[in-house]
Amino acid sequence: MAAIEFHVNSTFSNTQLSNTPSRPIRICARKTNHGIIFRCRRLRQRQCEQKIVSCTAIEKFFQSRSLSSSSVDGGSPSPSKNRLGTLPVEDPITHENVVNSKVLLLYTGGALGWKVDPDLEGFHLDKKNVLKELKKLPMMHDVEYVDYIQSNVLDDIPEEGIGSDTIVMPVSKYGRRIFIDVFEMKESDVVVHSKDQDIQDWSNIALRIKECYENYHGFVILHGTDTMAYLASALSFMFENLGKSVIFTGSQYSLSDHLNDGRQNLLGAIMIAGHYVIPEVTLFFHGILYRGNRAVKVDARRFGAFDSPNCSPLATVEAGIEVEWEELFYEHQATKFKVHTKMSSRIGVLRIFPGITPEAIRAFLEPPIEGVVLETYGSGNGPDSREELLEEIRAAAKRGVIIMNCTQCLYGHVVDSYATGRVLVEAGVISGNDMTVEAALTKLSYVLGHDKLTLEEKKAMMKTNLRGELTLYKDEKMQQFSLRDNELIDAVASHFKVGSTEEVRFIKQALFPVLMCHAAGRGDIDAMEELRQQGGVLNIAPSHDGRTPLHVACLEGQLQVIRHLLVKGASPHVIDNHGQTPLHDAIRSANEEAILLLREFGAHLGPTTVDTALEICTLAADDKVDRLRAWHLAGVDFNVGDYDRRTALHVAVCRNNMNTVKFLLDCGVDLNVRDLYGFTPRKNAELFENKEMVELLQSAMEKKKINAVDE
Repeated sequence: MAAIEFHVNSTFSNTQLSNTPSRPIRICARKTNHGIIFRCRRLRQRQCEQKIVSCTAIEKFFQSRSLSSSSVDGGSPSPSKNRLGTLPVEDPITHENVVNSKVLLLYTGGALGWKVDPDLEGFHLDKKNVLKELKKLPMMHDVEYVDYIQSNVLDDIPEEGIGSDTIVMPVSKYGRRIFIDVFEMKESDVVVHSKDQDIQDWSNIALRIKECYENYHGFVILHGTDTMAYLASALSFMFENLGKSVIFTGSQYSLSDHLNDGRQNLLGAIMIAGHYVIPEVTLFFHGILYRGNRAVKVDARRFGAFDSPNCSPLATVEAGIEVEWEELFYEHQATKFKVHTKMSSRIGVLRIFPGITPEAIRAFLEPPIEGVVLETYGSGNGPDSREELLEEIRAAAKRGVIIMNCTQCLYGHVVDSYATGRVLVEAGVISGNDMTVEAALTKLSYVLGHDKLTLEEKKAMMKTNLRGELTLYKDEKMQQFSLRDNELIDAVASHFKVGSTEEVRFIKQALFPVLMCHAAGRGDIDAMEELRQQGGVLNIAPSHDGRTPLHVACLEGQLQVIRHLLVKGASPHVIDNHGQTPLHDAIRSANEEAILLLREFGAHLGPTTVDTALEICTLAADDKVDRLRAWHLAGVDFNVGDYDRRTALHVAVCRNNMNTVKFLLDCGVDLNVRDLYGFTPRKNAELFENKEMVELLQSAMEKKKINAVDE
């Protein structure tokens, strides 16, 4: 049976005829920026027994895949096609315009992955159990979509397929489809019981997230509940300049149990990570999202295992997702995301109890201990009349041991105004305010790991609110903003005859994002800062387009506003309803300074996709060097090809766009990349008999060889 492949290209036509074994075939068509490709292809062996998809279905599938392509043959593309990056496309199942997001699900151990083994008469760790169980759940895995994609993927474009370790959720009511890659820690790093983890295990998990940071929109970490609060607190400090959602979750019972909390915990955590950028390490359990360094385990059996006594929840998941944007902590960023792995293990927790002896305290505070969390009574009270105890504490503090005072109570905070509390302060003890013991201990480990800091600098760091782990109660006396103090809100509230605080709060939530975006577009930093101080949130966006003030500032080229927003904690990773980050808007406006500024603060494109390569090839075909330079500064990989594996260099060579070719060569592109037909860019130049182009490419290859020898 003969198979004919006819390729219509904007630069040349090529007809190939070959003999193939007698296997079922189908005709496929793909629209690209350079023409339409029709292929008569053999079905994969595993597809031979499947029904061949109708021409209409194939046409719709490819039509939805080509929405992000812009016109090559002159003219202005339509507004919907002028966007960059991953655009909303028509979903082949729901036929809705959806935005895709990627979430990494990292399994590190815990009850959620346990499975009953009759032979062992108990539970054992089944590393694939989580994946297998989740794929059985229709709300977690869209089997119809996966089967559709797998049955239509072309043999020569494997990246369009869906891996066996990937879960694809159905389209949510928020218009997103979440792709979940299920990873596990390395065999040597998996700790079956979370109670067996140590500080090195914390670092291993942190480095795994760092390794995958640029490839995903959000992260969900499955972990055992026994020490989840400790790890969540530790990573909140270890992750510096975090700009994405990192959510811990787990379960009290395994997924294999009929009655378990794992399904809802996983679903809620993934939904939040795939839909919102909450730039904190958080913990999701029983429908509530807690700040990681504020959460404590309060129940050993019930589904509501965690609580956050002194900090309001960041989000709740019931019939929908409600994010309390005003409760989020925005770290003042100064550079890209990084992981601090040097943690001190010379720390401990000392709980004061009636009758504790000086010898016990002395033994506990002896070297090599460097930091101690001292659990005291009530509001930070200790036995102030027992001078021998205070002397041991005083001696340790003089030796350089950092001692943090935390209350044994679940609610409340340490108060220095009481006489007993003042005595401990005078002995060198630092108030922990309302920090949990888990947060205070892991913060000590983090701070003591900064070897270059002096003792006083470390103490000052312990008193500082680094990641929202403590409340600065000294600010209580400051004048608080009243919603009624804002004339605009007051006028709107009066017009609608709104009186309750909750209703006024809704008005503010509706107005402030619009006002902040407007101020960002005008470059009015003073207005933005005033709105922020009055409760405006940097990462919240008007609901109609999902664009934050940072998006608007990047599109309008407001460099001072961009820097101001980034320094104040605005995340460069928020995706709007068009699938765009602020970096995409900076590329769209070809603002090189804005791109470099965003990159300085950790903005990135992630892996270069085939759709992005199509955009790049379009620019190369149109000889738009300035736009290509913007993509280059943003970190795109010019060596990734389109659906025919043709790179920007292939296209520029065929179009004889000498300026683009020279620019790409200066960027160090790979000259040996072959397209689907085995052609390199130089071979294309030879086919067109373009001697000048051949000489240019040959010269570039020789320079690369010389440089390689010198190195």
